[in-house]
Amino acid sequence: MMSNEKTALLIVDLQNDFLHPQGAYGRAGKACAEIAALPERVLEVANVLRATGGWVVSTQFTLVPGKQGEPFISPHLKQLRPFLGRGDFSPGEWGHSLVDVLQPADITVEKVAYSAFYMTRMEWVLRKAGIDTLLIGGIVSNGGVASTVRDAHVRDFNVVVLEDGCAAFKSDVHNRAMADLATIARTMSCRQACDWLKSA
Repeated sequence: MMSNEKTALLIVDLQNDFLHPQGAYGRAGKACAEIAALPERVLEVANVLRATGGWVVSTQFTLVPGKQGEPFISPHLKQLRPFLGRGDFSPGEWGHSLVDVLQPADITVEKVAYSAFYMTRMEWVLRKAGIDTLLIGGIVSNGGVASTVRDAHVRDFNVVVLEDGCAAFKSDVHNRAMADLATIARTMSCRQACDWLKSA
């Protein structure tokens, strides 16, 4: 039997450096309207969970600083996003934070790759909190979201993908990702998820 107290909204990477005009992507001209619209949609789900005893969990994509603050950046990411540099997605900085409209998160987990489970404490904190059901939204549908959904699935969490609570830089990429993820997880709109949570 599903319980909202054992359910979390897992927000993947809705951070200032991705979404805000003054963030790393905004300054580089990489804004995307579909991505920018996500926080307000996901907020509905967050508010229902907050009101019914559930959890809000935020993952923060992180570029770990090395010497002189130069970040460690994977070669494939450096090739894809050459504008990333010192101070971007740096722990404790404004750009690294969850966007204001979705604050506060009950649990925040830094991550260094696509999946929120890869080399992080994510599974540990979810188990400690007694969470067994995850509603997952965020960015990007075919990257951080897809990898996190698949890793949650193989760890036997009940997974719901928020179809309109995720986005990619291209709509066809998003649509393909949602079709693929529907083979291993339930998919719902944010409004459907709110109704589902209220009926639990």
